[in-house]
Amino acid sequence: MDGVIRQQLALRARRLEYFTIVWNFVEGAIAIAAGLIAGSISLMGFGIDSFIEVTSGSALLWRMSVDSDSENRARNETLSLRIVGVCFLLLAAYITLDSASDLIHRKAPEHSLPGIILASVSLVVMPLLSRAKKQVGAGLGSQAMQADAKQTDFCFYLSAILLLGLLVNATLGWWWADPISALVMVPIIAREGVRSVRGEACGCE
Repeated sequence: MDGVIRQQLALRARRLEYFTIVWNFVEGAIAIAAGLIAGSISLMGFGIDSFIEVTSGSALLWRMSVDSDSENRARNETLSLRIVGVCFLLLAAYITLDSASDLIHRKAPEHSLPGIILASVSLVVMPLLSRAKKQVGAGLGSQAMQADAKQTDFCFYLSAILLLGLLVNATLGWWWADPISALVMVPIIAREGVRSVRGEACGCE
């Protein structure tokens, strides 16, 4: 690949990660605040996930900042991929514990207009961000960037689950819908985490 083109792609990747970090920091702060006000474990979990993604985005930002170091590029790539993998595993562990707690204590997501608005906005933003990351990751041949894009996909799924749980509970009173849906995602997330920690391809197109 031409050096200039690669530099342009690396610059775009850094901009995407800057946006990811800022977005998730703001999203996490709003979700946790709304969760505390509404007493909603689901909203709190969504906020914690956002801060996990801040860690993942920071790792990728570092990876792209040293992309020009061709001699150590493979080492940097592997380290970043493993950090993203650890974030996947932390996310899977949290979802498992949070969902189990909800089921045991029959804790339904509380009514929260800020939570519904936040989840709805995230449903629009996350697919666009993920697609941009996948394009840049493919151009750079970066499995770490592709894995981070996959994590952005999971944020989209969690947003959908959160929104569905809030809406279904509010309209039908099905308190168990949110934790059950979240638990379905755990094996998929954990599998991607293990593969990333091992330094394997994330399976993204």
